[in-house]
Amino acid sequence: MNAEGLVEVVLPGKVEPEGLQIRHGVVPAAGPGQVLIRMEATGVSFAEQQMRRGRYYDQPAFPFVPGYDLVGTVLATGQGVEPGMVGIRVAALVKVGGWASHMLVDAADVVPVPDGIGAAEAETLVVNGVTAWQMLHRKARVRAGQTVVVHGANGGVGSVLVQLAQAAGAHVIGTASARHHDALRARGVVPVDYRTDDVAARIRELAPDGVNAVFDHVGGRGIVDSWRLLAPGGTLVSYGSASTRDDEGSKQWPVLKLLFRVWTWNALPNRRRAYFFNVWAGRALARNRFRARLRADLTQVFAAYQRGEVTAQIAAQLPLTRVADALRLAESGTVAGKVVLNP
Repeated sequence: MNAEGLVEVVLPGKVEPEGLQIRHGVVPAAGPGQVLIRMEATGVSFAEQQMRRGRYYDQPAFPFVPGYDLVGTVLATGQGVEPGMVGIRVAALVKVGGWASHMLVDAADVVPVPDGIGAAEAETLVVNGVTAWQMLHRKARVRAGQTVVVHGANGGVGSVLVQLAQAAGAHVIGTASARHHDALRARGVVPVDYRTDDVAARIRELAPDGVNAVFDHVGGRGIVDSWRLLAPGGTLVSYGSASTRDDEGSKQWPVLKLLFRVWTWNALPNRRRAYFFNVWAGRALARNRFRARLRADLTQVFAAYQRGEVTAQIAAQLPLTRVADALRLAESGTVAGKVVLNP
């Protein structure tokens, strides 16, 4: 069926980026309920940076193929799948397995990419877009006229969050290092330098009555400052523990500590809410509901892109075989947007 072979990137254990291995094999056949996707774009997420250190909360046992999401064209369908899907460009959120030239995915888990959106552009919006949309609209329920703080406003999720918040009519304060401030200002964001400023004090100056929402991917001790910035009725959404990326020791502990803090705060009668956001929440218990929500939300993000409310920030595009360079670049902290891998 396929003259081309399978190319995939294997993470063999805790390795430096150069330790990733390229494996060649046979393109698999689609089973019942599955589609075979020829990958056109996948990307480097924060998840893979944690996985290669063995620090991602529920990563599989080594060795495995990383790759959190992908965009590609359906090459073949399995039994029980609409054959008309062949030839359609789709996106899929998979957690692992995306760093491959071909991948099998359940047909129910793919979301069609509208015509006119390129594969690399769409790829920048899958995990980052769904994460940002759900945190903004399903958790914080941000409305026009509100003020929100986005930590890491130039990052993968952060940059999409900023744009979606502005599209919703919110005022945005964004933390970033100084070199990103001009770009943020040009977008109408009030920048705060997280390296030199006393961030909490500076944000209090800008919003003396508190803010309506804080989106925090850093975790660690700074999460307490984020909580204290909230106005009554405000929402803190924590979605990671970047501050512990390079730590040794238990990978569960930073997350459990965050969860405990969130639980304690929510138990207090203070009219504020805290959430620890995980894009996979609810999947194990209510798979169909999870799929419907993912499809609805990613479709909304693609529509926002088509309206010009969200831009696709591609930091660089590299071939799959140069994955070590791609990972180094993504981890360098010097790029804005997403590092995309092509076949």
